[in-house]
Amino acid sequence: MKLPVRAQDVASVAGVSQSAVSRTFTPGASVAEDTRRKVLAAAQQLGYRPNALARSLITRRSRIVALVMSYLENQFYPLVIERLSQQLQREGYHVLMFITDMDEAADGVLAEILEYQVDGIIMASAMLSPTLANNCAEIGVPVVQFNRTSSLEGLPRHTVSAVISDNYRGGELAAALLLERGYRRIAFLAGLEASSTSIARERGFVETLASHGVSLAAREMGHYDFGHAQAATRRLFAEPNAPDALFAANDHMAIAALDVIRGELHLSVHGDVAVIGFDDVPQAAWGAYSLTSVRQNLEAMVRATVSLMCEQMQGTFEPRNIVIPCEMVERSTVRPSP
Repeated sequence: MKLPVRAQDVASVAGVSQSAVSRTFTPGASVAEDTRRKVLAAAQQLGYRPNALARSLITRRSRIVALVMSYLENQFYPLVIERLSQQLQREGYHVLMFITDMDEAADGVLAEILEYQVDGIIMASAMLSPTLANNCAEIGVPVVQFNRTSSLEGLPRHTVSAVISDNYRGGELAAALLLERGYRRIAFLAGLEASSTSIARERGFVETLASHGVSLAAREMGHYDFGHAQAATRRLFAEPNAPDALFAANDHMAIAALDVIRGELHLSVHGDVAVIGFDDVPQAAWGAYSLTSVRQNLEAMVRATVSLMCEQMQGTFEPRNIVIPCEMVERSTVRPSP
């Protein structure tokens, strides 16, 4: 049986030190270009492959970031996984994904996450509890929340940060557009009662309507779920004075509402009823939907998240929240400007 090629063997053939071999295969490490070429040539000649597990035992760094998700049905989050994974890989880290229930805190998977000696945790579409935040702080595992914030009052200083869209501003933009286009019986389709994103979007929406003397005509809960959003839409439009406009807390629910409004109720969009979503997922631009939506700047959110995580993992971090601006993307589910 052939023995595995060791870093010492590569160092001997390349005529360099073993530490030079280690630096060559360590992302971000400093090594002279001539040394790098010698090491890579020797490694190819010998068939050497660096052992990431062995290196992690020496450095006590796994270079693995746990990504905790709970809502892959929403078309926004597969894009989040792709972009976060790509950005972390460029920084020399790899993603290990865990799935938790959407309406529950991620405490149940914490023990499993920590078994992998992860260097950090990104919480995306998952709830962070005070218990989880404290446990991670005690063992020095940093946490960044993506598109979520949590109420962590009463905790000692911790290492939790968040990157979010300006959700309140997004609600303002949706309300302002509907009011400008003449809609007055305006309804809101909420996500989850405890969701920080849904709460902020609704607050910006309702307060902007009120500032123009318009009250929210109706409200239903869609639970960020396609079937629940369809049922909620049916309830909204079963009322005698049905809405003439609907703002949904995300595109996934807005698309569900459009299917009911057009396919079951045979109402005209945008003539009888306007629909606005939030996220601007790729499907929103499809001709079958052409959905007006508040666009989240995914690229900026991902860059900020990875930057915060790298700062935390390197110990040069001050916990903070970063708010990324959003913008309205107008399509055909709202009547055009006169």
